Amino acid sequence: MDAELFPRERTQVVPGAVHVPDWLDERAQRELLTACRRWARPPAGLRTVRVPGGGTMTARQVCLGRHWYPYGYARTVVDGDGAPVKPFPEWLDELGRRAVADALGPRAVTTASYDIALVNFYDADARMGMHRDSDEKSDAPVVSLSLGDSCVFRFGNTETRARPYTDVRLLSGDLFVFGGPARQAYHGVPRVHPGTAPAALGLTGRLNITLRVSGL
Repeated sequence: MDAELFPRERTQVVPGAVHVPDWLDERAQRELLTACRRWARPPAGLRTVRVPGGGTMTARQVCLGRHWYPYGYARTVVDGDGAPVKPFPEWLDELGRRAVADALGPRAVTTASYDIALVNFYDADARMGMHRDSDEKSDAPVVSLSLGDSCVFRFGNTETRARPYTDVRLLSGDLFVFGGPARQAYHGVPRVHPGTAPAALGLTGRLNITLRVSGL
């Protein structure tokens, strides 16, 4: 694997969007995976998201703090079992703030607290179409953490779902942060690489943990 032969470098994909490889060490990845498995259990657990028009997202999702559904936020799982959404833990806010400081610098850290997490699970066939994270009232940077299988993360522009965009390979433990001029950029996951998760992690598939400031 190229990642094993050559050190991967921190990269600014566009102004405001930074990829930091191997940001989570093995222990931190295991601890975050344990938390994700706990959050995924019902009630208010992992669900299939239905989109307007009757289709479904191939990545399954669980939310913390506030429940996301197309296209808004609620305090209960309004498109699932109706249970109250699981609380957003304080340590995730601290993790999000540290991620922003490491990726974009201390001045980019918001004064408001991170209070929403969207945890998406991708199996080998799951994808995520190009979209913007635009349902929040805050323009604080979005923090994205990867666990398990690697994927192609497509990071685009703020005007259209089409080109120009950049494809970035995200591996387990990687951090991607986007804010400032890149906060409303379209992005998606066109492909997951099955069987690429670190064996020691014990995860089949990919987990993406996205931290946001709601501003609500």
